[in-house]
Amino acid sequence: MRFVLYTLIFTLTLALYSDQVRDFWFAGAEINRYELSQIRYGESHPGHAEFIFVTEPFLIKQQVKNESGGSPTTDLLKLNALRTFNTGIYPYRTMTSTFQPIDLEAYPQALKTNTSIQDWCGQVFQQFNKTDNGWRVELRSYFQRDGDQELKLPQVWLEDELWTRLRLDPKSLPTGNFQLVPGAILARFNLLPIQPLDAVANLENRGEQTSYIVCYPELRRKLIIRFDTMFPHIIREWEEHEPAGITTAVLTHRLMNSKYWSEKQLKDAAKRKSLGLDPVAN
Repeated sequence: MRFVLYTLIFTLTLALYSDQVRDFWFAGAEINRYELSQIRYGESHPGHAEFIFVTEPFLIKQQVKNESGGSPTTDLLKLNALRTFNTGIYPYRTMTSTFQPIDLEAYPQALKTNTSIQDWCGQVFQQFNKTDNGWRVELRSYFQRDGDQELKLPQVWLEDELWTRLRLDPKSLPTGNFQLVPGAILARFNLLPIQPLDAVANLENRGEQTSYIVCYPELRRKLIIRFDTMFPHIIREWEEHEPAGITTAVLTHRLMNSKYWSEKQLKDAAKRKSLGLDPVAN
């Protein structure tokens, strides 16, 4: 009888949490602006980063947004993570998109991630697509050492999918020792092979704020993400420690329930000020 009672309580708690997640995330997009200090070429470069979280229906087989019907489909939380900074005379623009189903029980990992990097030297594009057996990977790069690649990886964790999972359920993040594919921006900046590496991670709860800490012994790299312990687990700041230095990002502005996709007229440019962004540039 006691087991049945505990099971019922757990099921009800899970249902209430699921309703809370959906009520929050389906109200509109969340836009976060961070003050960025990016390590590149052995120096810290000032800039800014934007994390845009938004929900959308997603076609599972085609792995694209469901815009005109079709099945099977699922609702997911998408993160568009952008960084903007200058190195000397020329700018860098990066963007990583992660597509994480909200139903973590049915879809325990992201279905897709892709990253693009642009600077005055050229462009790089990297994409992971989930398969039944792991990941299908595509890389397009102007660097000779990277070249154009298509490869397959086993079913391992991707660093780039940890951010969306954290926002949905940080307790489900991988901890302890496991295999992890480094984040695409780090990998492409350093021309690293696309492969899983040994990693160790843990969650440190300090009351109102929790830190998720990931270390790669081989790379001598540590990622620290600090977020609100309570739902909706807002990401307040993060640090990326590597031999060349430390990249930092601190939350400065946050806008909720945004319908930014409908605010695309010239008159809407002034609203960028509410996010600490220049109305014209950036």
